[in-house]
Amino acid sequence: MTWRSIGVRLTIRYAAAFACALMLLGGGMLFAVRESLYHAIDDSLREQAVGVERFIAEHETRLNRADVKREFRAHGDYLRVIDEQGAPIYGTDSLRGLAAPKPGALAAAGRFYNVAGHGGLPLRFLSREVRVGAHRYIIQVAAPLRDLQRGLAEALGVLLPLFPLGLLLASAGGYWMSRRALAPVDEITRAAQSITADRLSERLAVPQTGDELERLSQTLNEMIARLERAFTRVSQFTSDASHELRTPLAVMRTTAEVALRARAGEQSHRESLEQITAELERTSQLVENLLLLAKADAGDGQLLREPVDLVAAVGEACAEARVLARVKCIDVEIRLPEAPIRVLGDAQALRRVFLILLDNAVKYTPVGGCCEVSVAREDGCAVGIVRDTGIGIPAEERTLIFDRFYRVDRARSRQQGGTGLGLAIGRWIVESHRGTICVDTEVDRGSEFRVRLPLA
Repeated sequence: MTWRSIGVRLTIRYAAAFACALMLLGGGMLFAVRESLYHAIDDSLREQAVGVERFIAEHETRLNRADVKREFRAHGDYLRVIDEQGAPIYGTDSLRGLAAPKPGALAAAGRFYNVAGHGGLPLRFLSREVRVGAHRYIIQVAAPLRDLQRGLAEALGVLLPLFPLGLLLASAGGYWMSRRALAPVDEITRAAQSITADRLSERLAVPQTGDELERLSQTLNEMIARLERAFTRVSQFTSDASHELRTPLAVMRTTAEVALRARAGEQSHRESLEQITAELERTSQLVENLLLLAKADAGDGQLLREPVDLVAAVGEACAEARVLARVKCIDVEIRLPEAPIRVLGDAQALRRVFLILLDNAVKYTPVGGCCEVSVAREDGCAVGIVRDTGIGIPAEERTLIFDRFYRVDRARSRQQGGTGLGLAIGRWIVESHRGTICVDTEVDRGSEFRVRLPLA
């Protein structure tokens, strides 16, 4: 147990809240008991004063001190009646020494208040001025507060020991409940600590409770799944990149060794150097593509965002693709509108996308085939389409062709100089422009790549 743990902090806060609640509850109980006792005493004093007033009204014409003493003695030991001249008609010894107010001068007439009686004894006092016929009287009744104070002291004596005991039990219960509530969090923590880079296939147990712990476990599992995909992608990327770089490096090394060992003429050495140069060019292109994708993964591959004429960008790509198509006697049909179609983006990057698509179309279209390129407006978007009459793509591989280093026919692609990065780069460029790229293809019938970009 540490003082910084959530369980301890929750317990301290719970104990503080419970202490405040106990104080409010205890104070409220004492106040309620006090008011209840005062209410009972006030009712008793009021009844005494009403009885005295009734007696005076009934015997007004023949009121004498003997009758008064005999009758008022039954109303308690704290009673005094004063006539309109301020002379006491009757008064008990318990109220001796208290100043007798004159009629009409008593500020608290008809109200209850506390005074110190004989010997400092606290009294609950009621002074009531009454008019009977043509005369006025002041009736004063009182009751000692000893019993009330004793009752309050006893109640306080019961509550005070219960306060620390209740606080201690509440704190212990709060800590126990917090530990039970946080026990699944500890289990999740231990399980998460056991998942390392080589055990990313493991998942946390998800409690079917429908509460925050279930959502936390699900969220962590989703995060681990994303990490697993990222690790797998990085591992595959590293493996594929190493494989792709190893082949041209091996070719260059072998060619150079053969050229050094052979006693050949200038022409043979020249051919060897040309082969090495061609491999270096392909390797440089591969490294450039790898760096571009690495920057894209790191968020550093920022593209321009400015109005671009997509028709012009596609036209430039078609001009370059025609040079490649001419070698294989492939006809490239270009259907571009005369009016510009503007999108927000990077002109060079968009040109590269369509050059990648056209390059693939030429590579995988047999000699004498046809490629078609078109650009149009469609539903508020600019749509670029590249069709070919090539070998097509099997249905089970259509979702994989945009993955890095993936090639439908690896042997033939390597022969033709492909690295499997072109469509991955193209998809990244299109998605960076908030667009989409998709393919519709059929084996031995050709493919159609469709790029959709939002208009500027």
